Amino acid sequence: MKLLIREHWPLFVMHLVQLTLVVAVYWLDGYRNVYTALYSIFLGMVTLLAYTGWRYISHRKMYVRLAEPLNELDKSAAGSGSSAPFAQAVDQLLQAQYALYMTRITEMERRRREHSTFITQWVHQMKTPLSVIHLLTENESDRRQVDIRDEADRIQWGLETVLHATRLETFEEDFQAAHVPLKRVVRKTVNEHKRLFIVNNLYPQVQMDDELTVPTDEKWIGFVLTQLLSNAIKYSAGCGRTVAIRAWRQGAKTVLEVADEGIGIPLADLKRVTRPFYTGESGRKFRESTGMGLHLAQEVCNRLGHELEIDSTVDVGTRVRVYFLTAVKLTSM
Repeated sequence: MKLLIREHWPLFVMHLVQLTLVVAVYWLDGYRNVYTALYSIFLGMVTLLAYTGWRYISHRKMYVRLAEPLNELDKSAAGSGSSAPFAQAVDQLLQAQYALYMTRITEMERRRREHSTFITQWVHQMKTPLSVIHLLTENESDRRQVDIRDEADRIQWGLETVLHATRLETFEEDFQAAHVPLKRVVRKTVNEHKRLFIVNNLYPQVQMDDELTVPTDEKWIGFVLTQLLSNAIKYSAGCGRTVAIRAWRQGAKTVLEVADEGIGIPLADLKRVTRPFYTGESGRKFRESTGMGLHLAQEVCNRLGHELEIDSTVDVGTRVRVYFLTAVKLTSM
């Protein structure tokens, strides 16, 4: 009803003005019967109210539909069921608009998938020459060869980040939940970064029980750990000695912690470091920062149902914790 009143209030005003003008004309013409004039105005208003009531009843379904909030796109194409010509015209417009939107969405989805496929294939193609570079420089002790191998490692980690960021769009198709031995994942990830630890004069400390398992996806949690270790090493180089990777039971949860002795994160940046491409004050000191590592780690944890917590003090270090629900059912992940 409110929508009807808002739409027709100019009609009410103009109708009242019209009745006033008609009565004024008769009054100026010498007709002085006040009761007849008031009765004419009364009949006019009754006629207007009757028309408004009929209008509301005939278009009620349309007004109700327009007043209700739209929560699903499909509902916009559903007809109001009204037989009024104006309501039917609105239904046809909404259905045509919905069909146009769906066509464009389908086209955008097709292009996104093509782009995702291209990126995935390109990353895999780039891995082949990187593997050749690793083989050619594996047993070389020359400083230049070592530098080439280190740069190849950095390129490979960058490609892995691009690949996983692309696969996030189809996360449900690339997900396999299981009870994963946490120490196995940690040791594998640390071994992948051992050269980086050595170059930056850092020592990894792994502290957790061998029997500790968590319900998660081994590949994706390994990617999260890779991002956390990469950040810990990058921001600890030259000012820290160790990077500690710990895990323990805490009530109904299992906690995985990566702690460094690096430059830390300012308090003003702490709540924003998981935003995409946000580098903050620490990132501006390291030009290689992309601002995507913690963002991707947060996104993966959200998809896996894990909690990511960051605690940091400037010039003391950073602690990043991942909380796993120990008793979660794999079928609910």
